[in-house]
Amino acid sequence: MLLLTNGTVITHDQENRIIKNGAVLIDGGEIKALGETELLKSKYSEAEVKDVEGKVIMPGMINTHMHIYSTFARGMDLKTDQPPRHFLEILEKMWWRVDSTLKADDIYFSALYAFLTGLKQGVTSVFDHHASYGQVRYSLDLIAKAVEELGIRADLCYEISDRNGPEQSQDSIAESENFLRKIREKNLDHLNGRIGLHASFTLEDETLEQVSALADDLDSSFHIHVAEGQTDLEDSRLRGYNGAVRRLDQYNIWRPGTMAIHGVHLQEGELEILRDNDCYLINNPESNMGNAVGAAPLKEALDKGLKVGLGTDGYTTDMFESIKFANLILKHQNRDPRLGWTEIPQMVFKTNAELATETFGPRLGVLEAGAAADIIVVDYKSPTEINSDNTYAHILFGINGGMVDTTIVKGRILMENREVQVVDDEKITHETGEQADDFWRRF
Repeated sequence: MLLLTNGTVITHDQENRIIKNGAVLIDGGEIKALGETELLKSKYSEAEVKDVEGKVIMPGMINTHMHIYSTFARGMDLKTDQPPRHFLEILEKMWWRVDSTLKADDIYFSALYAFLTGLKQGVTSVFDHHASYGQVRYSLDLIAKAVEELGIRADLCYEISDRNGPEQSQDSIAESENFLRKIREKNLDHLNGRIGLHASFTLEDETLEQVSALADDLDSSFHIHVAEGQTDLEDSRLRGYNGAVRRLDQYNIWRPGTMAIHGVHLQEGELEILRDNDCYLINNPESNMGNAVGAAPLKEALDKGLKVGLGTDGYTTDMFESIKFANLILKHQNRDPRLGWTEIPQMVFKTNAELATETFGPRLGVLEAGAAADIIVVDYKSPTEINSDNTYAHILFGINGGMVDTTIVKGRILMENREVQVVDDEKITHETGEQADDFWRRF
């Protein structure tokens, strides 16, 4: 057993309890007890003690939409005469060229570096949406290899699309099916998957019929971009539907657990379709602002009772950073400084945790007896009191991913005192850089 002592424990439980001079007892992959340090030290004297010296102890962060394959795009020359003018050109001139260039080593090192960076920033669970049309087959296995080496939790999918023609479309469906069947047989609590789809405007009716039938067979939900840019809306209207959600609804894409990503250009009645089918809307504020596509109707979605979570879309691996932007855009969009104080914590610490718990099995995103021991220690010593009413304000204004000191997943210490314990951090960074150079030459 491992006992984390002398910390300020932020539980994120139903009462949002704060335990000052608190301790958390880890037994195997679970939390066995929480309480004041001296009480737990005397009660569990046989436990190994790690004194966190006044730092914050809190649940690990959960990123509900990521693109690890974007790693090598950082600082890359697009080799084009004119920069992208709008979202569709961003896809055509950048991301679709990136994913068509990716080969096996690119996929593996992109995943290893991105997941490792997130781990160092306190991210313990990631929902990744992958595309690599330069190598479709076995691409998810390469990502899963990185997940296993690092010891994090991940939900993986391959982005099925018809944009490259029927042969690669069928390859992507086969990759999705093969990977899901393999991991379902293993019944893992750290690695899962669902069927990934790009977006309505790159999916033909026949493909939607095929993946819907596959989802029925595999008892799978979907992970899909929806109404991210204006193109999705315009394409749906050309097909006779007022919105991408309405079109996809005809093919039973909206089912319990399906993740609808972005939702910037949703039309009247579409929030209700997602809500009534027990789906999740995942917001990615930095990406939306960076691509200049607009802002999702978060307040309306939450008011209607839709489950709304928060991801990063590959823009960053730091969920603390995403929190700050989500808070700002919600206030700015509605011109109301009162917003954000309850909505963003609900998205990050409740809905993300609910989705992760449904996906992996153990109770995640909370520190309480019986919950999974996915825990981070943050080197944050506040000048003001931390209490049950103001934890979000401390996280919002005081904490960033670079302050994470220790990351624990399933009771295993992956990073301690800012030193990664499970892999050679410097070696991976060096090898990733060499692979990125090779990728840039081929791009």
